[in-house]
Amino acid sequence: MKLFTVEQANRTLPLVRKIVADIVDQHRRWREVIVALDLLASTQRADEPHDRAETLEGRAQSLAHEIEEYKRELESLGILLKDPRQGLIDFPAMMAGRRVLLCWQLGEPDVQYWHEEDAGFRGRQPLSPSLVS
Repeated sequence: MKLFTVEQANRTLPLVRKIVADIVDQHRRWREVIVALDLLASTQRADEPHDRAETLEGRAQSLAHEIEEYKRELESLGILLKDPRQGLIDFPAMMAGRRVLLCWQLGEPDVQYWHEEDAGFRGRQPLSPSLVS
């Protein structure tokens, strides 16, 4: 698994921003289709045609596939997608001789946080100035 420095992670952000923005957008669309499908399923009678449901299911599968492709693209760069709804990703890194994750979320100007591998988003801590420079 690739390990990033803060500088390396920040250098990837122009490309990563575009990928993550696409993920967030497609995930929002996927959720909308799922809600429409659930609503249709709750109101549709068994003896009614299922054309609309089939169309929605196909669209949901297509969007899920696109999201998965974006996720694979991030993984090919060594980056972990943590939350497609929020656009949250992690960059594996080393800090003080142990593996940690540099954490970035869509909308943040650069990588400013890290957390332990098992801590997750709630364990985010600001990077110290010595780690950023």
